[in-house]
Amino acid sequence: MRIAAIGYGGVGQAFVRLIYDKKSQLLAEGIDLKVIYVLGSKGGVYNLDGIDLKDLIDFSASNKYISSYPFGGSGDLSFEDIIKNKDVDMVVEMTPTNIETGQPGMYYIKTSLENGYNVVTANKGPILLAYHELQEIASRNNVQLGIGCTTGGALPTINGGIMDLAGSNIYSIEGILNGTTNYILQMMEEEGMEYDEALKKAQELGIAETDPTLDVEGWDTATKLLILTNVLMKEKKTLNDIKVEGITFLTAADVKKALDEGYKYKLIGRAKKVNGKVEMSVKVEKVGINNSLYNVDGKNKAVKYVSDTLGELTIIGGASGVTSAAASILRDIINIHRGYRFNR
Repeated sequence: MRIAAIGYGGVGQAFVRLIYDKKSQLLAEGIDLKVIYVLGSKGGVYNLDGIDLKDLIDFSASNKYISSYPFGGSGDLSFEDIIKNKDVDMVVEMTPTNIETGQPGMYYIKTSLENGYNVVTANKGPILLAYHELQEIASRNNVQLGIGCTTGGALPTINGGIMDLAGSNIYSIEGILNGTTNYILQMMEEEGMEYDEALKKAQELGIAETDPTLDVEGWDTATKLLILTNVLMKEKKTLNDIKVEGITFLTAADVKKALDEGYKYKLIGRAKKVNGKVEMSVKVEKVGINNSLYNVDGKNKAVKYVSDTLGELTIIGGASGVTSAAASILRDIINIHRGYRFNR
């Protein structure tokens, strides 16, 4: 399988390294992956016979732009070359998320599907804004769109819902979908920290971004919840349909009081059918020990589905970080290689 990797930031570099590290294991399973394009922000690398990934990894460790890579690097290489050359089987799209327009990922994904390429993406923006349109394009061109990385990385939220709840009607989706806020809440519980102190520690450890707004104000959770709802409950909701709050108002005293009462605070994203309509929210809730989300601590995430015929299914865990994001991309690639169809 010949792959074009678009985006060479943290996830893109982790993906290239993972393909290199897993080469022997993949070959033993009959899966021969060749990365023939890697596109960065300014040009990229192309080798029809397959890029030497170890050499590229070593080169990019000390060089800002891969366009200067001596074996196929070019500042003129662009996405249009992938479309023109028609020499790949799979496009892996890992450009930065834009939840306002979905660009440039929207263009890359849509054009790749229209040209008959399978696509796996880590990009929430296009899936948030145009999932049903993109799936319709994929179906029309008899190709697959893998989006497992967009709603929890290593946690198989999308795939679990599509595969393991097949044939059932999902009544509700409930989850802890943001590891950063969950880690901050645990520090407030275990160390008695105030919110600002716990956030600072998370930033020092690289768990929270320098600007943590999307995480701590609930918007990352809302984005993932929206994708899950539209994909698995077949809705056409937008972020405007979700009541969103974050964790910034919580104090150490609030957290201690809840613990004394036998509860933990969790930032919960929820979509639930009420009188035939889906209601959605992201808010801080007190969760008791009988709730399967009670012991989801630290950077861990979880999703709980309630359905008509398969009952309640809770998926917990999954590593966090760029390597686990890359691993979730590889998971989709392998499933597509094995013939699994995400769209019918």
